Amino acid sequence: MKKMMKFIFLLPLFFFFAACGKSTVAAVDIAERLENAEKPTITWGVKTDTNLFGLYNISSRKIEGFDIDIAEALTKEILGEEGKAEFVEVTSKTRIPLLKNGNIDAIIATMTISAEREKVVDFTDVYFEAGQALLVPEDSPLKDVTSLTSKDTVLVVKGSTSATRIREHAPEAKILELENYSEAFTALQSGQGDAMSTDNAILLGIMAENPGYRLAGPAFTDEPYGIAVNEGQKAFLAELNDALATLKANGTYDAIYGKWFPEATQ
Repeated sequence: MKKMMKFIFLLPLFFFFAACGKSTVAAVDIAERLENAEKPTITWGVKTDTNLFGLYNISSRKIEGFDIDIAEALTKEILGEEGKAEFVEVTSKTRIPLLKNGNIDAIIATMTISAEREKVVDFTDVYFEAGQALLVPEDSPLKDVTSLTSKDTVLVVKGSTSATRIREHAPEAKILELENYSEAFTALQSGQGDAMSTDNAILLGIMAENPGYRLAGPAFTDEPYGIAVNEGQKAFLAELNDALATLKANGTYDAIYGKWFPEATQ
């Protein structure tokens, strides 16, 4: 009985120290860690299911996309040739918890800058201009977001700002939230919804691989993407902003943009 009581007494201490361990990792000054590391590495949270931005290529066994190339260019600019970029898969739902726990250093994952998110993370300057739109089958009667009625169901991804924006622009429409873009588009294909809504850039990526779909009207919001870091990482945030400005000034950003969005540069 004494052994059992001792175990029960120590159990809360175990969870306390485990939680402290996570807090310690998350509180480490990233800029200082990178400066003092023999092999400096920036760990990025990225999407792996988002065509053109972050998509796992089965053939190459690598994650490829605009976000990946930008992250690698930023890593090289900040750390030099000896620096390394590592990538951890995130979803709209898991990316902020992983950042807050210290599992990743930064999020570059089609993440819209919003006032609500700025309460818990800090954002860099805008690295991609995006806006929310609607994806529908080519034969859909929907013309734009104002066409949505109480008879229409819009498919969105959990943890994203998409549901909020739909409620603002089409309050009568029904909303069905799915875990990721793949599930949302599959639901659209199977007729579980009348439209899928997220950033136009992501929808363009889906359209590129799936003929028979179109955007219903122009983007109805202005939702630029930013790179998110944990609160308190001011030095690291400044390094990211400086590096991003350099990439835009020396032509590296334009080259990466043209690689993934050639039609937009013509």
